[in-house]
Amino acid sequence: MVRAAVLGVGALVMLVPLWVLVVNAFKSEQDIRTSPFGLPLSRLSLSHLADALHNPDFNVVKAYGITALFVVLVNVLSLLVAAPVSYVIARGTSRWHTGLLLLFVAGTFVPSQVLLIPVVYVLKYLGLMGTVPGFVLFETALTLPVSVFLYSAYIRTVPRELDQAAAVDGAGRLRTFWLIVFPLMRPIVATAVILHTLGVWNDFANPQIILGPGSGLYTVTTGVYAAVGKYSTHYAVVFPNLLLAIAPALAFFVIMQRHIISGLTAGATKG
Repeated sequence: MVRAAVLGVGALVMLVPLWVLVVNAFKSEQDIRTSPFGLPLSRLSLSHLADALHNPDFNVVKAYGITALFVVLVNVLSLLVAAPVSYVIARGTSRWHTGLLLLFVAGTFVPSQVLLIPVVYVLKYLGLMGTVPGFVLFETALTLPVSVFLYSAYIRTVPRELDQAAAVDGAGRLRTFWLIVFPLMRPIVATAVILHTLGVWNDFANPQIILGPGSGLYTVTTGVYAAVGKYSTHYAVVFPNLLLAIAPALAFFVIMQRHIISGLTAGATKG
């Protein structure tokens, strides 16, 4: 009974803000102010979403494209860096390999906002502040702790006999990893890609500071901020823009959540 009550309260905490967001995205300014939780079916309209799509201060389609590009670049770079490192750590037997793993895992306890100030100084020194490469490199670095932790744990469940058999056939360690081990990592790679995709899509502070308004590049979150800042009290503009921003991420998570579960459980039961 207590468990059901706790779960019910938790569900309400999550669902009530979502309800307010979705319902008010189709309501007029007056209806939002007078009844933010209400559902006036006869007065709901898609015109507010249409206006948001044609908002001169925020091009939603362009923001989708820019954010999707960042998602692809970050996931590719993260995979190229984290996967080989995880293989070395997982197959290593010395205390240095364990220390390296702990170093990466320690990165999961450091909030990205804490790193922003030193990162800004580093990017300015390298001439990458306000550029796409600078932002992508920083976002990629943020994904490495989680990726290395997941990948190394999964690779340890892959039998070492596969490596030995590949070595007998004359394959080097790099070739062994990409041709033998990596194809077996598809469940955990899918899990990491999903987590990183949601992280990059929903990130606000990092692109807002590193890219900045001067770059002319807006992700979904920074674009919404730029659009609604001018209309901070115009809720008929705020809610449709917010719904358009989170809808792809929400749909992506609902569709792909089974891959997250299967990827995490595969590493725990394999072997």
